[in-house]
Amino acid sequence: MTSGKLLDTNAVAALFNENGVLKTALAGTTLIIPAPVVGELYFDAYKSGHIKDNVQRLQGFLAQNKVLPCDAETGKWYGQIKQELKSKGSPIPGNDVWIAAVARQYHLTLVTRDGHFQRIADLSTESW
Repeated sequence: MTSGKLLDTNAVAALFNENGVLKTALAGTTLIIPAPVVGELYFDAYKSGHIKDNVQRLQGFLAQNKVLPCDAETGKWYGQIKQELKSKGSPIPGNDVWIAAVARQYHLTLVTRDGHFQRIADLSTESW
């Protein structure tokens, strides 16, 4: 089992923007980044006006923290969560379903500001 806090894209962005409240809340915690968040962060870096600097900053951040990939087991969780949401008529963005799937798979608390994660049963979330 993995221990630490799983970060959503908005949590990583807040850390990059020196959010003191979030930094304090996560001090001493193992930070874990799911693969879909890595993709979103690279997208943000490549669409920015400072690609080289932002890619370097992101690579440094990823090297210092744990990245969790998506695998067949993650896909199983993804399918289950997506069906649960569909049956409730309450879909969320696809990447967020993947992020929730990683959180459920590894029994991690997801640090996020996105309220739509509350629609997912048995998903532990934390906002700052």
